[in-house]
Amino acid sequence: MNLRSCSLVGTVLVLGSLLVAPMAAIAGIVSTEQLTAQSRTDAERAKVQAFLDRANAAGQLQALGVNGVDAQTRVSALSDDEVHELSGKIDSLPAGGDFGGFTNQQIIIIVLLLILVAIIASS
Repeated sequence: MNLRSCSLVGTVLVLGSLLVAPMAAIAGIVSTEQLTAQSRTDAERAKVQAFLDRANAAGQLQALGVNGVDAQTRVSALSDDEVHELSGKIDSLPAGGDFGGFTNQQIIIIVLLLILVAIIASS
């Protein structure tokens, strides 16, 4: 390319870039609540998806005829309020399962009584 064609290409590029409408930048103050609400929703959505990834939950979904991939897709499509509600229900589930209706205190008492009986029987 000679100098004249380079100059022509450069001129066309400069004029072409001037014709494109400049994009307006919008700035505003974002509150802490807005930032934390989005991160909280993202964390709750991840909690629901992790719950569905667990083996026992996936087995229950399969028993109900729901594919795991479909369940994940449905979780992604939930609104923020629905995700918050599901996350709250997951948090309210008992940890460690159900010991036949016994509370942790009752199990500790039974174990202590069994140890006491074993000690008395061995002496």
